Amino acid sequence: MKKQFLLLLITFITFNCYSQIAFEKGYYIDSTNQKTNCLIKNIAWKNNPTEIEYKLSENSQPKKLTIASIKAFGIDNISKYVRSTVNIDRSSQVVHNLSEDKNPIFEEEVLFLKVLVEGKAILYQYVDSNLNRYFYSKDGSNIEQLIYKRYKITDNNNIGTNNRYKQQLLVDLKCPLITLSKIENVEYKKNELVRLFVKYNSCNNQEFINFEQKQKRDFFNLTIRPRLNSSSLSIQNSTSDTYNTDFGNKISLGFGIEAEYILPFNKNKWAIAIEPTYQSYKSEKRTKQNEFLAGTLIANVKYSSIEVPFTIRHYFFLNNNSKLFVNASYIIDLSSKSTIDFVRDNGTNESSIDIKTRGNAAIGIGYKQNDKYSLEIRYQANRDFLKDSLIWESKYNPLSIVFGYSLF
Repeated sequence: MKKQFLLLLITFITFNCYSQIAFEKGYYIDSTNQKTNCLIKNIAWKNNPTEIEYKLSENSQPKKLTIASIKAFGIDNISKYVRSTVNIDRSSQVVHNLSEDKNPIFEEEVLFLKVLVEGKAILYQYVDSNLNRYFYSKDGSNIEQLIYKRYKITDNNNIGTNNRYKQQLLVDLKCPLITLSKIENVEYKKNELVRLFVKYNSCNNQEFINFEQKQKRDFFNLTIRPRLNSSSLSIQNSTSDTYNTDFGNKISLGFGIEAEYILPFNKNKWAIAIEPTYQSYKSEKRTKQNEFLAGTLIANVKYSSIEVPFTIRHYFFLNNNSKLFVNASYIIDLSSKSTIDFVRDNGTNESSIDIKTRGNAAIGIGYKQNDKYSLEIRYQANRDFLKDSLIWESKYNPLSIVFGYSLF
């Protein structure tokens, strides 16, 4: 069953990686300023791109354009990027890598900058992994970086901050509604800078586009998830075959509550989740012993726990109302007063083992409809039941059918 499920999951992922391509209406402007309307593959870039993939029509083959061949591109009503030669400071913001120089260390680079607000004053963003920089221009001026830099003060081993961006904003965004105190309170964050540039363009009665003004998206989901578990357990003792027991496959019910956060990039295709879940396994195995031993040995397992899976999830959108998904999880198991007991049919207690488990991994494949109803098949790798024992080995493998209903 395990091999069949893994094969199914690999086939599913491979199929979707090749079949799922989302091209949306947009345009690009080449180096001769010629604008071409087309369909652009919208992957909601987390990092600013260096190339794009496009099609001239739905049925045409996709092609690529690099930053060297286009001056700008956009996806209608969603995003816009412009190519610019700018001075950028790539100084690290990580504490142990901070520079001792408070001034930016500029290097000239050709980049695609994302337009956040477009008007009399334009706000841009550049992201490259942990690097996040904002740029601006006004009335067609050259694009400049808004300067913000943390640095190490060698005299007292403290951290200082160069907030020159506030002075830049104070000088260039003059408006009765933008006071000194407002500038002093503006942090070097996207939402705050966007609000300031919107205020400035509105103050000057200028038409502007706020590309960050999108419909409110549901980034958090709370889902109740009852399930049907099919679990098998076997144990082996390295010192005596007497206690080796295969408890077989048992069907049980479980119940979980999942909190899911949709990551705000790559078209909402990635999510992380945590899902406290109650589950149990009970079984009894009777083994008739040979004539030199006393009667029948009864092995009884009673196991219940709260599983806490930490999950990363990827969605594959089929249409506006339905999507497939795959999961990878690491599960922490919090077992409570669970034991495996061995007794004779005459009532004699042979042995009792406390169940203490290790974490394990899980993979899943599922379907979600209308962001409300879901169905998932989840397979868990072996969970060690008896982690504190040197003489016992165990194999516990659950396979679950998980039903979901999202409350919000």
